[in-house]
Amino acid sequence: MDKEILTTAEAAKILGVSVRTAQLLIEGGSIPSWKTPGGHRRVYRRDVLAVISGTSQVPVFASARVILIARAERIADYESVLAGVNSCSVDSYTDPFAALLAIGSRLPAAVVIEAEQSAATRLGLVESLRSDPALGRTQVMIVGYPADARPSVVGDLDSPMTQFIDGLSALPEAIEAALRGVEKTVYFETPPSFPIPGNEGQRLLALERSGLVDTPPEDAFDRLTWLAARSLDAPIALLTMLTPTRQWFKSHHGLDMVDTPRSWAFCNYTILQKGIFLSEDLAADKRFADNPAVAGELGFRFYAGSPVVDPDGFTLGSLCVIDTRPRTLDDTQKQILGNLAALASDEIKLRATDRQLRWALDHSTAKMERRSASIDQG
Repeated sequence: MDKEILTTAEAAKILGVSVRTAQLLIEGGSIPSWKTPGGHRRVYRRDVLAVISGTSQVPVFASARVILIARAERIADYESVLAGVNSCSVDSYTDPFAALLAIGSRLPAAVVIEAEQSAATRLGLVESLRSDPALGRTQVMIVGYPADARPSVVGDLDSPMTQFIDGLSALPEAIEAALRGVEKTVYFETPPSFPIPGNEGQRLLALERSGLVDTPPEDAFDRLTWLAARSLDAPIALLTMLTPTRQWFKSHHGLDMVDTPRSWAFCNYTILQKGIFLSEDLAADKRFADNPAVAGELGFRFYAGSPVVDPDGFTLGSLCVIDTRPRTLDDTQKQILGNLAALASDEIKLRATDRQLRWALDHSTAKMERRSASIDQG
């Protein structure tokens, strides 16, 4: 059975994912494969099962989440420094036990812990994290211990997945390195003409995993684009998803199109950052002046977008508003757009949680049925 050879479609069926997601896993190296003389990918069943059991040596479902644990008076300093790391989302906690719950619900790429000489609870937290096999690929970063104090204070915590960071200024580089460690090859037929995130391969896999692309319209998302258009006095509002080749609209208000080439997407810039991306006059913006949506019949002149993220912190696309006249947004309007994008992200996270629970229930039921059948045959 271990030597049974599977096609991509058969592997997808076992994993419970789309064929496209299985292709990304295989082509990115998360599942070892080879090509037949005819150019078709083949994999061993044992390697597919290793992904399900968690024994695969390659991090398949990576994370872009960073958990920060620090004193309340220092949280803002840490968040300010990490704001420059655009390929991650940061969840901040002052209570280590609340942080542990968050870590257990969705494994993060990194856990950042502010060190305190007297904080025995924090040291116990580090030991607990490092002893959990499920967190073997999560980087634990301890910020602020002087080098000469580490042996007596932290004991034997040295491991490839534990880092001591001297100060806040060194933290962004360490986080970026942790995120690069799980990145896979991105497959574009030609070099893209648009900017892409540093974790684009994993972002595309997360988009496939979401199951949203090419699905019918839904009220939950259509309400958000309607609210965005009405509250920001914009003729067009979109909820976009960025695939390798397309900008697909999960919801579109004021625009009949359902997608565009990805090279047209202003959202390519939105997904590179955490906050609002805004271009007040697209025709005067060198990045967009020649864009067909600006120079052509559509005549777009204004864009503002906010990232929409999944439970693992990957940016799938954006919630954006567009106008045919140059304009801007004031601080309140930017806050409205950001909050509506957060609601879209929350809806996506709820769906992911629901899928997880359903998969776990189906898996448990199937396991019980196999056990019952085995007993009956015995």
